Amino acid sequence: MTFTQRFDDFVCEGDSTTCEVDGYTITARITHDETPDAPDERQDGFWPSLYPNDAGFIGAGNGWRDRFEKAQAKAEAVMAAWKNDEWFYCGVILSVAIDGITLDDHAASLWGIEANYPDSDNAYLSEVVNELLPEAIAEAKAERAQQCAILCQTESAA
Repeated sequence: MTFTQRFDDFVCEGDSTTCEVDGYTITARITHDETPDAPDERQDGFWPSLYPNDAGFIGAGNGWRDRFEKAQAKAEAVMAAWKNDEWFYCGVILSVAIDGITLDDHAASLWGIEANYPDSDNAYLSEVVNELLPEAIAEAKAERAQQCAILCQTESAA
């Protein structure tokens, strides 16, 4: 029970992948995370530090200058790419349908995921949708049971 088609190395809002599980059609789609915070505002330790009490502490020992310079250059490149809209934070939303009827348009989701992050192949997006799949199926089964119960009550009252 997994999505076999992964997201592309470069994704856009609206991109999706679909799988079939126990008669349910599950669609995972990419949507833009509207939280406006920059990467350095979202992530403690985004900027490297030479101070042991800071979240971005690079560690002591030999080669600390090289490690710091590399970490600083990477942080600057990531921030520049974000400012140039080369990558963005997204959410993945799973919807579930059966026989072409949508049971739940938002059965499961996760937000604040980096999409098109520098030097990334977006494999994490595919991992996330597979981790969310059992939750989406459970939500769909609960929604289906609720709709069936409503229909059965309506028919018995008639």
